[in-house]
Formats: sequence, structure tokens, C-alpha cells
Amino acid sequence: MGCVFSRTIGAGSGSGDLEREVRRKDEETEVEVEVNGGGGGGVGDSDAEKRGRKRLGRSALVPRNVVKHSEGEQVAAGWPSWLTAVAAEAINGLVPRRADTFEKLDKIGQGTYSNVYKAKDMLTGEVVALKKVRFDNLEPESVKFMAREIQILRRLDHPNVLKLQGLATSRMSCSLYLVFEYMEHDLAGLASSPTIKFTEPQVKCYMLQLLSGLEHCHSRNVLHRDIKGSNLLLNNEGTLKIADFGLASFFDPNQKQPMTSRVVTLWYRAPELLLGATHYGVGIDLWSAGCILAELLAGKPIMPGRTEVEQLHKIFKLCGSPSDEYWKKSKLPHASVFKPQQSYKRCIPETFKDFPSSALPLIETLLSIDPADRQTATAALRSDFFTAMPHACDPFSLPKYPPTKEMDAKRRDEEVRRSRAAGRGNANGVKKSRPRDRSGRAMPAPLANAELQTNLDVCLISLFHSVLITVLPYLLEVSIISSECVTPVSCLNKMKG
Repeated sequence: MGCVFSRTIGAGSGSGDLEREVRRKDEETEVEVEVNGGGGGGVGDSDAEKRGRKRLGRSALVPRNVVKHSEGEQVAAGWPSWLTAVAAEAINGLVPRRADTFEKLDKIGQGTYSNVYKAKDMLTGEVVALKKVRFDNLEPESVKFMAREIQILRRLDHPNVLKLQGLATSRMSCSLYLVFEYMEHDLAGLASSPTIKFTEPQVKCYMLQLLSGLEHCHSRNVLHRDIKGSNLLLNNEGTLKIADFGLASFFDPNQKQPMTSRVVTLWYRAPELLLGATHYGVGIDLWSAGCILAELLAGKPIMPGRTEVEQLHKIFKLCGSPSDEYWKKSKLPHASVFKPQQSYKRCIPETFKDFPSSALPLIETLLSIDPADRQTATAALRSDFFTAMPHACDPFSLPKYPPTKEMDAKRRDEEVRRSRAAGRGNANGVKKSRPRDRSGRAMPAPLANAELQTNLDVCLISLFHSVLITVLPYLLEVSIISSECVTPVSCLNKMKG
């Protein structure tokens, strides 16, 4: 049976807009590094193979130990032809699972191009996470973007990075599922719980694992480009794993290549990205890690901006204004627009005076305005924060929490909002509105990274098109369409007549 694809008209989201912008910018400006350390092409690769990789995109990197197969062999192995035609190298050496061998148990995550489900492997009985990938009309560029995520995941192998266990396909629905280990929690869900307060040893335990995972990614020439609480997953054994490499990219530390600045969720986005930098490195992930460290110690996000301008203002107020030397050296595209009119003094020690004293030097380093001063994940792991008492606790000693994810936190907040709204009526039955004060606790992902409400106008247009397509054959059949029926209203009036 064939597949029918149609473009869905609807509202986007902050994260969705970010993903769409990254996909567009990647095609316009980003050149992924493949030769001399990129890991994709070997010295003995033929010219034909190299040309094929260029057609597929320079991000199409293949582990050297994977046996190459032709597209015909991949189709024979069970891969759909639409996937092998665009992402053949990404799936080399893999055997697809059938999607109907998994039983979906619950929806645990949602993005613009994917949904994530808790599922049961019917063959092994194991509980797994299924990421169902959606495509824009099955456009090759959309499939290629997904292929890069698969190839990045296949390159990484570390206890603190979520491992891709396999891929599953459905010939009937033309869907692709990425199979992962199921993780009970994410850090954003736990941090936003009103009953959970992390101790210093627990914070050190989480940060050790986060920085270890980042160290591995960076050593494999991978930038995550979206480090935030909801992308840091935890299981009941206390292991933290970096997940969601949908915005990740390969990079070459020895050769600068232009990349899009439209990456990383707003609250965790480095200042150089906000200023339009297209040449950057591991510093953007380390800035995000610094925001996470301060957030875990503070119990709430430290710079929750609503717009890019407000985010930069919050950064400058906390971390100080960039020096004149930095402005001249960086030559950032948006410097003339966003350069602050007044000078701000750096005030991290004063702002976080209640933090452990050993944490402040690490936060100062990770939240340096100049990315060169943030150093590396390896250097961060050697900081005094992890050698000072009390030491990081063992992951196995962490409390066993009920399954908690950012989606659960959003549902919980929505239930609280509804219950409060229901109880706000006065004697006349008029509801009173009062803004919520959430300054004391951590919050889920910002609105800039959450699904927005559906655009009503677009939906109405889509609905009218559907109705018109439905009734048009009937109108033609009964021959009531005439010169009088030129608008939807006149058509309806003619029908009533």
C-alpha cells in the first residue's frame, strides 16, 4: 500500500521555530566537516563515494567499521526506498525492526518533528523509548536532517550519552522510529517539582555526569547545541544521559566553518549566539552547562528571558558588559544593534553569595562572556568544585523518584491552574485573576521552547478548505453553482434557497 503525504497547516512553537530555522540555516550556510578528523571519509575512499557524500550532505558520516551496502540491498533488508534514497549512509550496517513489534504505552514527549513514546518491545519484553520522526512531505532535506542525528548518535558511545539501540520502520505509515533506552526522569521535571531540593553532593553528581558526557561529545567532534534540563535524562539508578541530538552538529576544532546561530533554547543560549556568531565551538555547550549548574544550586532558572533582547540584557546584568576589546575582536553581526548603552559590572559572586564557595569559580569560568575563557569540559571536570568537600554522591545513592519529566510538570501546573481558576469565583460568580508567583522554584522549559496555541485564523482557513472540498462535488451535481455563487457566503445562501 502506498503512502499519502500532505503538509499540515498549523501553528508552530518556540522549539519548532528553532528547529525549522536550524534546518533552513544549515542548508544555506552550514558546511559540516568530513575530511581530516571529521570521521566520514577515509583516505582510500573513491571519488565516486566522495561525490556521493557531497550529494547527501557533508554531515553524512559513516563509522569506518560499518560494511557498505547498495540501496537495493538495503531495500531488500527491509528499509523503505524513500529512506535509502536519501539517508543510505546513515543506516549502513543496520537491520530495521518492524514498528508493530513495539507496543506504545504512553506519550512522554513531543516536538515539532517528533513524538516520544514509552513502549514495550514485544520480542524481548524490555521497556524502551520510541522517537517517532515526522517529515515535511517526505522532503529529501528533511530526511537528510534526520539522518545527521542518526549518524551523530552512532558515533557516540558513552555511559552519559543516550545510546541509539536501533531503528524501526513501518511500510504502511512510512514512519521512522528511533529506539532508545527508557529513562524514567529528566532533570527539568525533577527540578521543577515542589517537593525536590537537590543537595550539594547530588548537584555535583549530576554535573560530573553532564560534563563527562559533553567531554565525550566534544572529543568526537560533536556539538550538542541544545543542552537544557529536559534533554538531560535520568534513570532510577541515578545515571544521567544527554539526549535529543536533533540540533547537534559535527565540527572541526582546527578548521572554522560557518554554522547557524539559531541554536540552543533561549534561557541557555550563549551571548555570542545571541549576537549572531556563525563561528563557534564547545563554548556554547559549556555556557549551557554553567546555566544548569547555577540553576540546580539556585532551585530555579537564573536567566529566564522572554526575548533575545531581554536574554542579552539579563546576561550583561549578571556577567558584565563585554569589553571594548571583545567587541573589536569578535566582530559579531549584531554587535551594533545589541551593544548596551550603559556598562554593567560583573556580579556573579554577589548574586550567588549563598552558593558553595567552591562552585563560584567554576560558574565564573563557564559563564564567561568570551567563549575562549570557558575552557573545556575536561578542564571543568578538574575544577575545585568536584574535589572540595562534600564530594559528589554515588549515582546509586540518589533518591528514587516517581517517573518525572518536563511534560509531567507542565500537566501538573495546568491542573493546578485549572483548580485555582475554578475556586476563584466571588459571590457574583465572577472569576478573579491573579498572576502566579513561581520565583521560588524551578520552571519547565520557557515559552520560547514550548508548543504554542494553534493559530485560529490558519485553522479556520484549513477548515473552510476541507468543507469546500467536501461540498463542491455535491454543488456541481445539483447544478446550483452559478454566477451568483462567487463567495462562501453566497454559496451557502444559494444552498439554503
